[in-house]
Amino acid sequence: MDRLTRIGRRWLFLIHRWLGIVTCLLCAVWFVSGVVMMYVPYPALTAKERIAGQQRIDWSQVRLSPQEALGPALGDRFPKDLRLEMRQGHPVYRLTEADGGRSVISAVDGSRLGGVDAAGAQQIARDFAHDPAARWARTIQRDQWTVAQRYNKDRPLHVVRLSDAAGTELYVSSTQGAVVADTHRRERFWNWVGSVPHWLYFTVVRQDADLWRQVVMWASGPAIVGAALGIWVGLLRVRVRRRYPGGRVTPYRGWMKWHHVAGLIGGLFVVTWLFSGWLSVNPFKWFARDGLGAEAAARYAGGPGRRHFTEVPAGLKGSEDAREVRFVWVAGRPLALAETPVGQQLWDAGGRPFQFTDAALIQAARRMLPDTRLEFARRLTAEDAYWYSHHNDRPLPVVRVAFADPAATWVHIDAKTGLVAGETNRSGRTYRWLFNALHSLDFKLLIQARPAWDVVVWLLALAGLIVSVTGVVIGWRRLKHDFRGLRAPAADEAVEARREAA
Repeated sequence: MDRLTRIGRRWLFLIHRWLGIVTCLLCAVWFVSGVVMMYVPYPALTAKERIAGQQRIDWSQVRLSPQEALGPALGDRFPKDLRLEMRQGHPVYRLTEADGGRSVISAVDGSRLGGVDAAGAQQIARDFAHDPAARWARTIQRDQWTVAQRYNKDRPLHVVRLSDAAGTELYVSSTQGAVVADTHRRERFWNWVGSVPHWLYFTVVRQDADLWRQVVMWASGPAIVGAALGIWVGLLRVRVRRRYPGGRVTPYRGWMKWHHVAGLIGGLFVVTWLFSGWLSVNPFKWFARDGLGAEAAARYAGGPGRRHFTEVPAGLKGSEDAREVRFVWVAGRPLALAETPVGQQLWDAGGRPFQFTDAALIQAARRMLPDTRLEFARRLTAEDAYWYSHHNDRPLPVVRVAFADPAATWVHIDAKTGLVAGETNRSGRTYRWLFNALHSLDFKLLIQARPAWDVVVWLLALAGLIVSVTGVVIGWRRLKHDFRGLRAPAADEAVEARREAA
């Protein structure tokens, strides 16, 4: 039995050692890049930036209603999205159908508009940024900042460089004629230290979503095992009562001592942090992320079938600040949601400002799953553990509607606009704790008391970095030692050969 125990310990030490040699450098990169990501997120065109860049709608040119302009393009299915905005000085309707198909149709004469060339993209970017000196730079299929699949329907992309001091570049969809992404010099630099190495977001890998998921899974998986075994090894080697000579609790010195002590202090965090990061790609499809679907959305809107908008509300045409108008159906009502630089305005078909009651929204939400009991419905006026804005903008107030379906679905409805702001289910709420809480430390008390969150994350990341860097040094020294051991027999053979020759 003692012999088996010694063999087991030997293999435990060996597996931890070699997994550490392979993964510690990657872990060190992850801890450093994770801290950078706290302050510099991955480049993205936010909704506020997009609305701020839109031109004011020139109502004098809007001659056709959505129904007149789109006609058969609306079809019999409920549209996923329908918006009115300006493109190159002219109002257009942008339609996204339920199957994802997209169209751009003139609000002046109803003509269907195609894509844009480099010159057109340059003008769109100039209008967006109010920068007459902006210049077309290149046309690409993808680059480091547009590698995600959500840009696939916009490719190729025209890159237009602004004349500002920030080195801003705008990406214009060649198919839709709209700005879809932006980056600036500082953002690009820090993301090479932050998001790109942290997510292993290198273009050659990320352009294939399935390949990228596998790379993340099989890079972080061994790191989790190595860190977990490290805790086991660390506990086996620590002595609190029967201490080592000199009253030491660890038998090690130098870099090994730092590695042992830091692992005992921060080892649990390292394991949970690596494990939650591994979960970020939803390994083996453990977490169900499907929403209620298009049919539920149509029932919430007011039922399937034609949902044409016969006219633009008259009162809305007097709005001088409207940059975009989104036509929606909620609870059987045709509504127009106007986006302005200072906020949103909701209008009914009669041209009057409109406001939903909570009761009306709850009644409409019941139609999503008509055969399912409603467990509860409540109004949220403050953030809670499942609805918060630490990493994403979340509107408030919202109405939370909970269904008693097998997935335990919750739907969050924006109380101001009536639009569905988010969905989650039992699986998603579990994921919130296993990923967001363990990886980003999204605990309510911490994120509402910044900089407390920053201090805690920095301290834990420092502990993880010490474990990783000391592991790198120890691993390098071990490799050098083993390499010398391999070279020694060869050197001895050379000496013997020279002796024989003499």
